[in-house]
Amino acid sequence: MENVSVYQTVTPESIWAILHETNKTLQETSALQKENEKAIKELQKTVGSWANNHGTFAEEYFFNSFENGQQNFFGENFDQIQKNLSSFWQGIEDEYDIVLYNHTSVALIEVKYKAHINDIPNVLKKAETFRILFPNYKDFKIFLGLASMAFYPDLEQECINEGIAIIKQVGDTVVINDTNLKAF
Repeated sequence: MENVSVYQTVTPESIWAILHETNKTLQETSALQKENEKAIKELQKTVGSWANNHGTFAEEYFFNSFENGQQNFFGENFDQIQKNLSSFWQGIEDEYDIVLYNHTSVALIEVKYKAHINDIPNVLKKAETFRILFPNYKDFKIFLGLASMAFYPDLEQECINEGIAIIKQVGDTVVINDTNLKAF
């Protein structure tokens, strides 16, 4: 049997054909990538909608519990309640899920469907931003609370360490743990 070598001659036409096929493949890949990005955005929108629904449910649950229950919390008697209070001033913006008032104190309750330890810095910042955004309360004691449908032990301990009240659902009841509560 003879050894036969086959050589393909490279011509400008063959190079252009290869480049054309490569360009066509890149265009198809780009189109598929755009379809994938669109599908991912739709999925993010759906998941975000679910998360917002859970958050709205938790806010309504805790707001109704405060509004319909006794008004004595954190050793204080609060006579006014407001939800979703927000303000913007001099580049500072914040929203307060539940705010309880009396003539000397304010309680700011941050509500999460499922709270995490990384929510604590945001809760602590609420006292500072509230004093800036609502200067008529600058001399009031400010109490902070984190309300959630579920807590885990490390989160509860960190709230206690930081002086933040723990407000959670236990069965059909809202339980408040204000151990080591600080006035900010």
